[in-house]
Amino acid sequence: MQRSIFIRRNGKVIILACMVSLAITLAGCGSGSEVQQSEEVSESIVTEITDPVQSNPGSVEDTKAMKMLIGDTEVAVEWEDNETVDALKELAASGDLTINMSMYGGFEQAGSIGSSLPRNDVQTTTAAGDIVLYSGNQIVVFYGSNSWSYTRLGKITDMTAEEITSLLGNGDVTLRIQIE
Repeated sequence: MQRSIFIRRNGKVIILACMVSLAITLAGCGSGSEVQQSEEVSESIVTEITDPVQSNPGSVEDTKAMKMLIGDTEVAVEWEDNETVDALKELAASGDLTINMSMYGGFEQAGSIGSSLPRNDVQTTTAAGDIVLYSGNQIVVFYGSNSWSYTRLGKITDMTAEEITSLLGNGDVTLRIQIE
């Protein structure tokens, strides 16, 4: 999520730079009171840019991190920056999201979320550790590879393919998503 905040800030920083340049240009054309007004406007814009929670009050995505546990094992996940992950985070914000996963095809664990999330499916070839949304309402965690149309959610980053296979390839598991 840090990356998305930077991108949004980056766009506002460009706008801020243009407004400051305009204020300086206009300052040479008018009286001192106009310069003071321009500075006050610039200060209010800076406050909005530097406080992402203020610009989107109540947003879980800017203030909290999401973590995932497979059984009792917490795994590090690099979550995608998309509306599906934002919706998943909102779902988990009301309490731990627990998903009973089942082995499927000898290369994945899949489980129903219990509701539909926004999706942007694209043809994808997965690898061990990939986390995707299937059919808008199922989370799939791969310990092998498959090619299908999915919406990417994230990737497990702190385990090797062998460790992921050991964690997921020996029977059904429970997946929990929590907000820290």
